[in-house]
Amino acid sequence: MDTDHEELLALLDSRMRRGAEPGTPAARIERTPAVVRQSGPDSVWNGIVWSALDAAGADEAIAEQVRHYTALGQDFEWTLYGHDRPADLADRLTAAGFTPEEPETLMVAGLADLTRRMAGTGEPAGIELREVTDAAGVAQVVAVHEEAFGTDGTRLGRRIQAQLAESPDTFKVHLAVAHHEGREIPVSAARMELHPGTGFAGLWGGGTLAAWRGRGVYRALVAHRARIAAGLGYEYLRVDASDQSRPILERLGFAVLTTMTPYQYEHRSRS
Repeated sequence: MDTDHEELLALLDSRMRRGAEPGTPAARIERTPAVVRQSGPDSVWNGIVWSALDAAGADEAIAEQVRHYTALGQDFEWTLYGHDRPADLADRLTAAGFTPEEPETLMVAGLADLTRRMAGTGEPAGIELREVTDAAGVAQVVAVHEEAFGTDGTRLGRRIQAQLAESPDTFKVHLAVAHHEGREIPVSAARMELHPGTGFAGLWGGGTLAAWRGRGVYRALVAHRARIAAGLGYEYLRVDASDQSRPILERLGFAVLTTMTPYQYEHRSRS
């Protein structure tokens, strides 16, 4: 990747955060002096994409976002990046009633280099990659997600179904199916969001059932989506990596840019 760390981070901030566009037709992006946020119904992700806060105005800006989403009747997420300011923003969010989830690592790879390195990467023996296009496939993706991550996938399923219906050209979902002992077993699922005009495509999900980890399934899904994005002219892939996927991605040539921690505000539990 020719662009150095600081330039690439600034590019991502400019194109993907400050310049964010709605994820689906049902979503809307709103820009205030303090934040860029996405709002919409349950079928879309609601949350803060970017912020430019200082110590003097941070608490009121946070309170305003809580009022905004509470008025909409929506829980929401404040995605906190490691370089966001002020330095104590995490503490301020917690004090305002947000709950942090596990931090992730923001990683980026240049697609030209990545596709060269992964040119020979195909599906492991017995594994077939399928694109998901219907409700039955979404149900399989949700089942894999719930078993792989141990979390409820009901809301995720609704959002995937809505995005497939509303944005089929920019939202792709793939399922890895194992042909094992005469059966077809969904063993991994992954998503990709394409952001026209930004040069960036984002990889999401990538959950693999425990019994099938370490067999190259996740790597094959990364390579498959990278080839699709490169073929469409995208320059970079971004991943919000877990501790499990980060070592794999580093070996593939993804660079660490910063950390990011989702802070959740659930107003319904406070009613």
